[in-house]
Amino acid sequence: MGSVCVGFTMSLDGYIAGPNDDVSALFCWYFGGDMEIPVPGSQMVFRVSPPSVEVIQSMLSRFGAMVTGRRDFDVSGAWGGQSPLNVPTFIVTHSPPHEWDGPHSPFTFVTDGVESALARARQAAGEKDIAISGTTITRQLLNLGLVDEIHIDLAPILLGGGIKLFDQLDIQVGLERTRLIEADGVTHLTFRVNH
Repeated sequence: MGSVCVGFTMSLDGYIAGPNDDVSALFCWYFGGDMEIPVPGSQMVFRVSPPSVEVIQSMLSRFGAMVTGRRDFDVSGAWGGQSPLNVPTFIVTHSPPHEWDGPHSPFTFVTDGVESALARARQAAGEKDIAISGTTITRQLLNLGLVDEIHIDLAPILLGGGIKLFDQLDIQVGLERTRLIEADGVTHLTFRVNH
């Protein structure tokens, strides 16, 4: 069984998006380098610095499923109708959008909670890891003690406002840093969650 992994690009002051969900200042490192990495299942090509190549390639190959929330789905514009990691994607929601809810949808909408979505993602992922996205889903899984790893791509910027990832946690979470990679425009940090 794979690990449950949270991953976000974050500002130094703890924001994963600025006001109005703007992530452009945070994501400069994805497009500021000279090494091209095509994103499977899309027309997108990342251009990162050499130290970020391994991080991105690992991210694109290690996941077998993804769990996120309805807000993340809506804000992203349903990722243009395709899973952002080209894997089965489970959206936790109270009300599935009618235009995407059907047998041929590239997304599975889960209405009976985050634990059910995670169980379904585990089954779909097999031995691969599960990517967790969305602030609410991340907080719920951390509060339930169901996250194994947190990966932060720390951008050298202070946003001063926006969406914070780790607000409203009900528990204290101990972490052990397992990786640190410095790259142009970003520092990649990986932490194991101590259960």
